[in-house]
Amino acid sequence: MLVLNCSTKLLILEKMLKSYFPESLKVYGAVMNMNRGNPFQKEVVVDSWPDFKAVITRQQKEAETDNLDHYSNAYAVFYKDVRAYQRLLEEHDVINWDQVFQIQGLQSELHDVSKAVANSKQLGVKLTSFKAVQFFPHPLLLDTSSLKGSAPRLTYLSVADADLLNRTRSRGGNEQCLRYITKLISCFPSVCVRDDKGNLVSWSLTDQFSTMCHGYTLPEHRRKGYSKLVALTLARKLQSRGFPCQGNVLDDNTASISLLKNLRAEFLPCRFHRLILTPAAFSG
Repeated sequence: MLVLNCSTKLLILEKMLKSYFPESLKVYGAVMNMNRGNPFQKEVVVDSWPDFKAVITRQQKEAETDNLDHYSNAYAVFYKDVRAYQRLLEEHDVINWDQVFQIQGLQSELHDVSKAVANSKQLGVKLTSFKAVQFFPHPLLLDTSSLKGSAPRLTYLSVADADLLNRTRSRGGNEQCLRYITKLISCFPSVCVRDDKGNLVSWSLTDQFSTMCHGYTLPEHRRKGYSKLVALTLARKLQSRGFPCQGNVLDDNTASISLLKNLRAEFLPCRFHRLILTPAAFSG
């Protein structure tokens, strides 16, 4: 196991990961953020350098942590050899197995290998699998003339909005999620629509893996074109900064899938897998 602390090596890794799109997108996004200020206090573990076979991004040991906060206790994984990934999991001190955490990646063996090691350590594993998408926003798609209702005021999210986002997020409604969303808003690009009183109508933000996430429009404002406007604006903002425009959608979320098709999104051949792992001490 090697921890890449050298900024030069991290920049080289970023360039190398581009050769393995789309499977490396999650790790690539995390490494991009590390190379641009590292607001989430991440670090990179590889099995070897420079001829790596597995890469894991994780929180730095000195970062403040909450053992119940699987939102922040997050690992992104990419491997060229799944056996190298398994060996990293089995090595001492690569993963903090004493807290609730998540593993993200875009490779099919991720679940079985992670679960096998987690079972040996008596952790529960919950898998959620998504369609993975990437798109390249075309300027002609950003046309507000088709919007229904009053003219939108496009702006960005404030930390004061975090409570509403926490309450409307499917995996939210808790202290850890509120703290996580607050940090996302503070660190990464976001876009929202507000009404004439300044109230939130529709929004999307970016996570620690440079993924567009939590796209949401309040029920009373749906079917007016706001979701499309927000998604395209955020994607163009990411694109202008050199970040990939990537996202995930559940198979049964027909409204979001329809929106993504309308945005000419590319549905990737790989799927996005999120594993939430829980030690027995926290499984009650």
